[in-house]
Amino acid sequence: MVRKVLFPVAGFGTRMLPVTKVVPKELLPILNRPAIEYVVDEALNSGFDSFIFVISYGKEAIIDYFDVDLGLRSFLAERKKESLLDLIKEVESKVKTLSAVRQKIPEGLGHAVLSAERLVGKEPFAVILGDDLIDAEPPCLKQMKELYLELSAQTENHSLIALEEVSLEEVSKYGIVEGERISDNLIKIKRMVEKPSPEEAPSNLAIVGRYIFHPAIFEYLKRIPKKGGEYQLTDAMQLMIEEGYPFYGYIFQGIRLDTGNPKGYFKAILHYASKDPELREILKSFFL
Repeated sequence: MVRKVLFPVAGFGTRMLPVTKVVPKELLPILNRPAIEYVVDEALNSGFDSFIFVISYGKEAIIDYFDVDLGLRSFLAERKKESLLDLIKEVESKVKTLSAVRQKIPEGLGHAVLSAERLVGKEPFAVILGDDLIDAEPPCLKQMKELYLELSAQTENHSLIALEEVSLEEVSKYGIVEGERISDNLIKIKRMVEKPSPEEAPSNLAIVGRYIFHPAIFEYLKRIPKKGGEYQLTDAMQLMIEEGYPFYGYIFQGIRLDTGNPKGYFKAILHYASKDPELREILKSFFL
């Protein structure tokens, strides 16, 4: 079974400064809900029941958002604001098993994942990056979980990561994979390159923020060197591949929205607003 999901949300959110000086980027609203709730919903709708957040100083509000606020409940109940009370109870009931660990020093995504080793234990687990929203049906992580379990019948000690085709102009923003195409949507990965130039990129298949890892990833995260002050998750994955651990890449079905930069954040708001009939009419009014 794959039941635990890890949310590394300890970063500074520098691409969204200055607002992220005081508001975690994961709590920036997409309509009336924070971005983090969209990825939590994805995990819930994918059958995960144990949630682990890697936070840092000032990120406690992310945990508070899903915790029970008895004072607010009492306030809304006294004033007969039943619809708002129901809304708050809905949010507070989503994450029934929640754990958090602090990443005291910002030493990269690899270090953030390693920080959760004790809470994850010796079982496969998923990782979702909070600023990568994926609008998909079924949810992206559910697609991956089902495929991961199918692969378990054929292989062992494997991991699965989400891939997206990007333009050659964009490959320098991502980890890029090289591999053997097993099917239209499945790649057996041979090599990963972190942020290559277009001339050096082995393909245009980019790693995006969804992973299902074999627990051996933790031992490899302890072995990789620090680069530019950070431990790169890609380096640990590449070392695992070199030492015989199978890695597969899945080209998911859905629309990815990067909320970690101003343009992507604005695009995400427009995307979800266009799905609401009332908000869609407001959007149309701007172009008449």
